[in-house]
Amino acid sequence: MSPASLTTAGVLLVTVPTIAVGGGSLLTFLGRRTPGYLDNPVRRGLWRAGHAHAGVLVLFALVALGYVDQAGLAAGTATLVRALFVAAPILMPLGFFLSVVRPGDTRPNRLIWLTALGGLSLAAGTLILGVALIQVA
Repeated sequence: MSPASLTTAGVLLVTVPTIAVGGGSLLTFLGRRTPGYLDNPVRRGLWRAGHAHAGVLVLFALVALGYVDQAGLAAGTATLVRALFVAAPILMPLGFFLSVVRPGDTRPNRLIWLTALGGLSLAAGTLILGVALIQVA
């Protein structure tokens, strides 16, 4: 794996404890029956989705990084693909969390668009990498 991919993987791995802390906080909200979480199905659903997406997308990005160096991409394109894979597990969960940050929020605010931006990042990164891998094969 190239030094750039190793650094990117290191950054992603450093985010894993934050995901674990987030999961612990959700369990605390449930255990303590925290008002504004347990009694707010919209907030509860979006925060669970944010936590789940963070974990899955970090794992997906770590796996994909192993292929970036095999795809024969130009240096700039490889950097872009790495950045797109890092952006997705940051932007999507942020959109879920920040769109219902207040306990009384019953509808997502405009920050829900961060989830779409994260999805576009993921789609662009996987499309570029997938096409490059097909061309190399």
